[in-house]
Amino acid sequence: MNKPEEKKCYQEVFDKKIPCEESECRHYLASTDDLNCTIIAAKSGPKTLQEIGDYYGISRMRVCQIEKAILRKLRSSSKELDLFDSLSSE
Repeated sequence: MNKPEEKKCYQEVFDKKIPCEESECRHYLASTDDLNCTIIAAKSGPKTLQEIGDYYGISRMRVCQIEKAILRKLRSSSKELDLFDSLSSE
């Protein structure tokens, strides 16, 4: 899907308030509360580690481990990004 189609798809699902059925879409998320769309889930605000784990069928601890690994990689690849230092402490 290219970007214009993605925006159209998201907007259509959001406007109609009907869960997306396109499970092959890269933005599909098995969550009818968020209309099966990761874009809608992200726009609805921050999620807890438990909520994210529930979406993907993993534990909240595993989500925490993934988050820490990502932040470690970001810090090591760019020492200029002080923003990430305040996001979590290890």
